[in-house]
Amino acid sequence: MPNLKSKRIRRSKKTRATIAELGVIRLSIHRSNSHIYAQLIDDKNNKIIASASTLEPDVKKEIKAGGNVEAASIIGKRIAEKGIKFGISNIAFDRSGYKYHGRVKALAEAAREEGLKF
Repeated sequence: MPNLKSKRIRRSKKTRATIAELGVIRLSIHRSNSHIYAQLIDDKNNKIIASASTLEPDVKKEIKAGGNVEAASIIGKRIAEKGIKFGISNIAFDRSGYKYHGRVKALAEAAREEGLKF
């Protein structure tokens, strides 16, 4: 019987295959119980353009805990600002097999509010 992690990875592979066909920059996220991470990835050149996480010193000062909706929305704003600084506005959102709910949704909505389109 497959465990939860293997199910999530299987779902993420499907999403990434679809995004690869589009050929756009993707906003990939990862969440743990304690933190949330976001990366803008260019799959054509295999490069990470920008990243943001709750482990960054500037963010740690702003938040009480890294594993809540408030922290996720701050990371969404930071990754959007960094992406716009590099001239990126149209992206594909890669939720990495996680449900579009809670922290994942908060990060996505904050990134949209700051100007990323997906």
